Amino acid sequence: MSIERRKFLKYSAGSAASVSFFSVITAFTKNNAYKDPDWSSLHNMTGDVKPITVAERQQRITKAQQLMRSNQIQALILDAGTSLNYFTGIRWWPSERTMVAIIPVKGKVTYVSPAFEADRLNELLVIGKGVHVWQEDESPYEKIVKVLHQNGITGGNIGIEERLRFFIFDGLRKAAPNMHFISGDAISIPCRLIKSPAEIALLQKANDITLAAIQFAAAHVKESMSNNDISAIIGQAQRKMGASSDGALVTIGPASALPHGSIQPQHLKKGDILLMDCGCLVEGYTSDITRTIVFGASPTQRQRLIWDLEKQAQAAGFAAAQIGQPCENVDHAARKVLIDAGFGPGYQLPGCPHRTGHGIGMDGHEWGNMVNGNKQPIQAGMCFSVEPTIVISGEMGLRLEDCAYIAEDGPHWFSKPAHSIDTPFA
Repeated sequence: MSIERRKFLKYSAGSAASVSFFSVITAFTKNNAYKDPDWSSLHNMTGDVKPITVAERQQRITKAQQLMRSNQIQALILDAGTSLNYFTGIRWWPSERTMVAIIPVKGKVTYVSPAFEADRLNELLVIGKGVHVWQEDESPYEKIVKVLHQNGITGGNIGIEERLRFFIFDGLRKAAPNMHFISGDAISIPCRLIKSPAEIALLQKANDITLAAIQFAAAHVKESMSNNDISAIIGQAQRKMGASSDGALVTIGPASALPHGSIQPQHLKKGDILLMDCGCLVEGYTSDITRTIVFGASPTQRQRLIWDLEKQAQAAGFAAAQIGQPCENVDHAARKVLIDAGFGPGYQLPGCPHRTGHGIGMDGHEWGNMVNGNKQPIQAGMCFSVEPTIVISGEMGLRLEDCAYIAEDGPHWFSKPAHSIDTPFA
């Protein structure tokens, strides 16, 4: 849930398996000499990371052009954002000055840029044949149309990638009324939905770091800490291990019943539910893991029951993620566990108010949602979360979230699921 983590954070100001986790936490809370975490126990985990190669990006361009031909689309226009990075390797701030990449159905990628930004853009170029500039008193839209003409494109369907901003779209359709500007989803979604082995390796590293950061933070929490204190520990741990933190959404006690957090002050006390929803970025690829624990005390019978039910629902969703089956089956399987236990039905509370999972890759939320109504067949290379939260308003929210990828032999976890409420880190 990384997008929501960032929104929440913007507005809100390891034990051995044989030892119960709550006893370890209790030992920390009783230590009057508690100090800030000893960061020296963490090390950089990214030394073996291999970035996406230029050759792989070129393969992506080739696939996009094949999809254009089969969908009768003459070009795909990319605004600053994730798909620009995915296809070209360029990360660009989306300012009010138009800079786009154009992938034609035939030929090389070209760019249209503000003239004074051209040198900076040229420094970043690894894909494509050059930069076409527009001056401050010129129309960038007319320049884009001119570049399309230079590629032999004078009409037909022009694909607009989903994040291209309206003012650019509006300028283009006025500058080229003879062209038909349509959604580029038929190109970008099939490309980005299916991950390559190199992408899966980067996602794996991001998940490894995030799980280690959660475990590190859980071992260093103490009574009276705020949710923001705990979030800061997780973020710092991720950075110490070589990743860029994608934000940690931490909720405590009744606030855990709000899946995307609360602005109300939260401070930890013994017996509280502590929910930590975290992600990080490695070479542009993200993770998403949630662990829910009970702080500083033995779990109550009710906490234990709900935790165990959540684990069963997550396991059922994972087991349903079989090649050729519709994505909705993952949601149906997880939700059935909850409904059979008296929650719901459907998305009603108490129960799970949201889809069971979302696609993940360069964005924390991508295509491939595990939700009722999504008939998209599950395919090898798809990556997604499995997180059937149980929400009991005013009391608790309990979420166990891990991401999975689909290999030729079926689903695999990126992160090993929580073991039990007493030993959550397997």
